[in-house]
Amino acid sequence: MTQRVTVSLDDDSATALETLVAETGNGQSEVVRRALTFYAANFEAASGKPSDNLEQYYQMLSSGEHVLLDIDFLHAFLTYCYDGGDPDPAFVEAADRVSDYHAHEYATRFDEVGDLLEWLSFCGFLDVRQEGDGVYHLVFPSEAVRWFMTRFIERSTVELPTEIRLEQGVSKVIVTEGDENRD
Repeated sequence: MTQRVTVSLDDDSATALETLVAETGNGQSEVVRRALTFYAANFEAASGKPSDNLEQYYQMLSSGEHVLLDIDFLHAFLTYCYDGGDPDPAFVEAADRVSDYHAHEYATRFDEVGDLLEWLSFCGFLDVRQEGDGVYHLVFPSEAVRWFMTRFIERSTVELPTEIRLEQGVSKVIVTEGDENRD
């Protein structure tokens, strides 16, 4: 069911509507519907109340410890490190040092592997789906990212108060959490 709404536009909003209609090729009604849907989905950011995710991004970036990185750069870096087959040993050593450092940090930051996996998903390295009972399905954008992040997860979780088992596929990994899982 559609509802009709009459709206008064000022000069700025009328210009914005005209521009969006021209750029999208959609009619005014479709543009207004999409604009309202977008505004509703991003209301907190648009109203000056940042969402939890936006606040986390801000904290990460403002500390200088993290940077935004285009996913294509990550793929390029990892592909370069794989040049010739196996990952470059110097890269693996450096990545392992970073992972080991994070193990100390994560020991006090996360109580469960699921919380860490959600954090890594928030950072854009993987998608995580919780199956329940400490079982998580991870999906990676490429085999190189899967290798890199699986190694990171294995090394950075050693100090958590739980143990994990990883079952690897080509671009997916099943993570099972629990004390009985470590061989």
